[in-house]
Amino acid sequence: MGWDLDALIAEATVDCYGEDEQQTGLFTMIEENLAVPFGATILGVPVTVTAVEYTVDGRIVARCARDGMQQQISLLDLPLPQPAPEGAEWVEAYRRWAGAAGQ
Repeated sequence: MGWDLDALIAEATVDCYGEDEQQTGLFTMIEENLAVPFGATILGVPVTVTAVEYTVDGRIVARCARDGMQQQISLLDLPLPQPAPEGAEWVEAYRRWAGAAGQ
């Protein structure tokens, strides 16, 4: 994959002050670049990731759908499929940032 995650984080957070603004910057890049919908498997169950959302309590989540039902899962916990969808590098950058930020 060879993504320069630190460069992506720097790009998304260049004008941000504090962790909240940094997370919002990363969310914006994910929202703009991650190709949805895409399939994923959660606990052995196939789902369709239909959107990425920023919740009112400040979490970035994936909206997953299956058989007419929907549920949110933290983007930090979402297993990405192989091959990964276009824009998945931003999800990995967010995961690196969250680990460094102690999220």
